[in-house]
Amino acid sequence: MGVISPIETLFLKSQHRLLQPRDYSYPVVSHNTQRVANFPDRSFSFLSLGSSSVDFPLRSDLILQNGRLSFPWRRYVSESESAEVYNEKVSIMEVLKKANSFIPHVTLLSTILALLYPPSFTWFKPRYFVPGLGFMMFAVGINSNERDFLEALKRPDAIFAGYIGQYLIKPLLGYMFGLIAVSHFKLPTPIGAGIMLVSCVSGAQLSNYTTFLTDPSLAPLSIVMTSISTATAALVTPMLSLLLIGKKLPVDVVGMVSSILQVVVTPIAAGLLLNRLFPRLSNAIKPFLPALTLIDMACCLGAPLALNIDSILSPFGATILLLVITFHLLAFVAGYFLTGLLFSKAPDVKALQRTLSYETGMQSSLLALALATKFFQDPLVGVPPAISTVVMSLMGVSLVTIWKNRKE
Repeated sequence: MGVISPIETLFLKSQHRLLQPRDYSYPVVSHNTQRVANFPDRSFSFLSLGSSSVDFPLRSDLILQNGRLSFPWRRYVSESESAEVYNEKVSIMEVLKKANSFIPHVTLLSTILALLYPPSFTWFKPRYFVPGLGFMMFAVGINSNERDFLEALKRPDAIFAGYIGQYLIKPLLGYMFGLIAVSHFKLPTPIGAGIMLVSCVSGAQLSNYTTFLTDPSLAPLSIVMTSISTATAALVTPMLSLLLIGKKLPVDVVGMVSSILQVVVTPIAAGLLLNRLFPRLSNAIKPFLPALTLIDMACCLGAPLALNIDSILSPFGATILLLVITFHLLAFVAGYFLTGLLFSKAPDVKALQRTLSYETGMQSSLLALALATKFFQDPLVGVPPAISTVVMSLMGVSLVTIWKNRKE
């Protein structure tokens, strides 16, 4: 039978030293025929609990300290039960933290499920798109801090190049494909407007994850690029929409600005402030966010397909799919090769090319879908963003596989 103190109770719960052998370096005296540890007053630490075994279950008794008896906490611990509880807790937390690694699988499965059995996602109505996207933005904010931005801001030329890719190259491609859809393929005008709208929104948060998988050292730079394009989307996206779509369909610029502020800027700011002002609460929330975001993303990916299944499977659905795939493909290619020309002398030019390719080819199609649902009366405007959401995700994940294999 051994003796355990309040401090050792905490020690037993430590994730790093749980149930490790201990060597008591402090003196041991006898009290009531029990072996009683005499802890020095206010001088113990976890490091002093070394490596000698203690019988289980452990029981606390009166401890003699400086000539006085004290009553430590009484706690009975089973070694096997403690190890089992700890291992279960750690395994659950690890699964939660690594939930983001299942993004490719969830993207593919939600797409297949939405196409084969639409009712599985039709309950996720368009009115849920805005809060669903807002939750993703909150997750981005709470997982960011000023250090990420300060480090990445040391490369303003790369950030500027990413911004040009997002709000110049991509809108030009979107405008071109929107015109081709209407003039050459004779598709309805709202379809062309939907393609243009996709090209006007900010970068996708999924690009940060794909960059992390391919080039982890450039993940902070990707986060800054996406964050800047997202933060300025409140002004840039409505103006680009007015410029590209305004002549074809009415655009509510003021309403778009207000909506993007609510959906994007406010949740990110709330996450940053929570991380800054309430770090304990923030740290308690973070492990659960990847899994919750994954569920949210599955709904936001599957619902647009399920709700627009008739238009997607219509005679012009294949044409829209072809146009959207070509649009994204050219955006990925343009981002990759233009970066190679601009940063040919950079030591990490290949990694930078991959990063800016992700940034240019992937955008927040969910934001475009939310704007299409809220500000355009014709539901056909939302069809290209719905298809783009899935196409962009699958193409990005495919590039990760190709580039990682080449690096290896």
